[in-house]
Amino acid sequence: MTGRATSRRMALRAGGACTLAATVGAATAGISQMALADVGAGVSSTSEETVRKWYAAWDTKDLRLLTMLMADDFTFSSPLDDHISRMAYKTQCWDTQHNLIDRFDLLRVFGSGNEAFVLYNGYTKKGNIFRNVEYFQLRDDKVKALECYFGGQDSFPSSVDTGKT
Repeated sequence: MTGRATSRRMALRAGGACTLAATVGAATAGISQMALADVGAGVSSTSEETVRKWYAAWDTKDLRLLTMLMADDFTFSSPLDDHISRMAYKTQCWDTQHNLIDRFDLLRVFGSGNEAFVLYNGYTKKGNIFRNVEYFQLRDDKVKALECYFGGQDSFPSSVDTGKT
């Protein structure tokens, strides 16, 4: 394989983390540079709309909408949760956090096709801020899997509001 080397900095500047991941994967898997052409095509408009509805459901405390957006085989993962089900998500995440959250400001929504990364600031009802990144896998206008990346329990809305940080 003959190709031009791409630095991490250039890959991030060109298209963000997804481009960087694709560049690294292509280099290690022996995929030609032409295979990278579609990377950065962006999240489909339908997938982005679903992601935005997800956060709107949290903002408006609409559990019915949130549940409608979950695929039947929905799973949630985080540093504390390993592919938990819809019901476990409701109990462990929604029930314990939704009354503490005021709103989310989506800073970036990017990805490719039916996958999206979201970087956001969350605001608690007491005015404190927390920041997370979430990775969505979508299917048929529903969230199939959601992975939340945060620094630890001290970044939960409940911890931020109680001053445990």
